[in-house]
Amino acid sequence: MFKKITGISMFLASATTLVMAQVAQEEPTSEPLQISGSVDTYYKYDFENVPNNILTYFADEHNSISIGMIDIALKKNSGKASFVGELSFGPRGTFQSIPNAAPVTSENGVEGFSSFNIQNLYVNYAFTDKFSMTAGYMGTFVGYEVISPVANFNYSTSYLFGAGPFQNAGIKATYSFSPKASLMVGLFNDWNIYQDFNGVSHVGAQLMLAPAEGWSAYLNVLSGYSNQADGTGTILDLTTSYQITEKFKLGLNAADYSVSNDNGGYSGVALYPQYSITPGFSLGARGEYFKVKDAGSTIGNDFTSLTLSGNLKSGSFTFIPEVRFDNGDAGSFTKNNLIPTENASQFSLAAVFAF
Repeated sequence: MFKKITGISMFLASATTLVMAQVAQEEPTSEPLQISGSVDTYYKYDFENVPNNILTYFADEHNSISIGMIDIALKKNSGKASFVGELSFGPRGTFQSIPNAAPVTSENGVEGFSSFNIQNLYVNYAFTDKFSMTAGYMGTFVGYEVISPVANFNYSTSYLFGAGPFQNAGIKATYSFSPKASLMVGLFNDWNIYQDFNGVSHVGAQLMLAPAEGWSAYLNVLSGYSNQADGTGTILDLTTSYQITEKFKLGLNAADYSVSNDNGGYSGVALYPQYSITPGFSLGARGEYFKVKDAGSTIGNDFTSLTLSGNLKSGSFTFIPEVRFDNGDAGSFTKNNLIPTENASQFSLAAVFAF
């Protein structure tokens, strides 16, 4: 692993050095600051009257009108350079995200969390139309779903999303061979941390292919030693979507994560069919199988989940009614009388506004 990291480090450093002379001579053309983001709120009801019954990220309350987050992203281009800074405020973007917001201790010794979290903070330089480099703290390139509800069709999230990386801090280089193929390679910290006190530990890559109009596929790999997993872990991930017709879209996410020294991991697959009934209303589903791998003497659980969602859109506003049914091994969920059960279900109504 050390040899791989050293080799990629030399490549990235050499690529940067070769173009710096040209960079210094170019006059940047500055563009206006771009501001975007989202606001979301929701109501959720668990049919067993149990909070946190389905342990995926976000929307974990029961019979409550709750808030998600306000997310604010800043972006600016100046010549070939650009930056992105994204902050989130609220449960979805702070203590329900990874990493947790920075701990805060009040004068009376009460511990809590700060009110915001950094989702993205990185700089990018496009050396040519085909080659660019990015460094900083970035939303992960692994997986189908993301933290912001604007980019997801379903409001609740998958087991694959909750188990995988949320963010990757590092430096990466991307080369576009054509509009139909590109390759990214990079060096990264351990998952979901602003600073890796054990040094840069992971190597990652992404191959993007667009074999046909409306069809894109991303082959992702991320490998390295993780203190969190107590071993060297490698995740292989496929994310693809195909706009088969003007009204029908099909997405797929499949992943396998294995940790050395018999320290577990996970594997799973999720299918995302979506159908646009009118320009303002779509129906979609997420069918998922997820397996927690055995770790030593601990036996992992299996889960299946079916989520049915509607998207009712009016301009920048999206209303999402949703029902979800989950099944797991014995004792995976809880009934309202605290008896373990294999099944859980929930209903939610979410309102998402993008700006």
